[in-house]
Amino acid sequence: MNKRKIIAGFSISFLLLGLAGFLYMPNKAKSEVHTGIPTVFVHGYKGTVNSFGKMLHRFEKEYNWGKKGVSYYVNADGSLYDIPHGWSKDQPNFIQVVLENNRTSFEESTLYLSNVLHHLKKMYKIDTVNLVGHSMGGIISLKYSMEYQGDAYPSVDKLVTIGSPFAGIFDEDYFLIHQDRGANDLKVNSPALQMLHTAAFPENIQVLSIGSTGDVVAIPESVASLAQIVPAAQLEQVMLENEALGHSALHEDETVDHLIHRFLWQDLLQ
Repeated sequence: MNKRKIIAGFSISFLLLGLAGFLYMPNKAKSEVHTGIPTVFVHGYKGTVNSFGKMLHRFEKEYNWGKKGVSYYVNADGSLYDIPHGWSKDQPNFIQVVLENNRTSFEESTLYLSNVLHHLKKMYKIDTVNLVGHSMGGIISLKYSMEYQGDAYPSVDKLVTIGSPFAGIFDEDYFLIHQDRGANDLKVNSPALQMLHTAAFPENIQVLSIGSTGDVVAIPESVASLAQIVPAAQLEQVMLENEALGHSALHEDETVDHLIHRFLWQDLLQ
């Protein structure tokens, strides 16, 4: 075989290898993700990246409970972009969701969350998630769990709600300041809340609800009304007797941290 034929043989071989690589792309995202269920953190009304930022820093850096795998930012038009931080193969992964339009309705906020979770399944091959939501974030996480089913979206294994007012916010002065679609849905007896109270809750999801006697936004009675939506066998409710523990302080509290840890990961991290 002369030199020209040898070169041609190598060219064909490399071309065939290239086509094989194009036709079969290994799922790198899947292989890099911990096989356990990742947990998605959803802030509440008027929330920002800081809402769960310190909690996730504690989880990762102080407690060594897992790793922040990716952050999602959702624009007001519903488009989104993800920032991967590096998935852990050995520990649970945390996913933070930040909504630019953080004062919109339950329906639109839940649509934003569904876009994130659809992307998470399509791009990262995540089939099941846990959800943790503070305040209205707990409400839209519940709404997602009840309304978004099927192959396009990850299913929900466990749900944690923190200071979520499922019967609405009873302080009328609150609505002198807050007047937008999100605030309207947070009013007592709003159509959006009534819809949640009349819909069926999935049988396969376990729920932990955390509240505080010091929360004057999501008062204990409103938090406890989740029992009217979630069957007793699927629901654990913890009301912290702490008059100094207010609404926004709930996601900065060490006791709340450990309640979440015990509910989601205790069996995995022992």
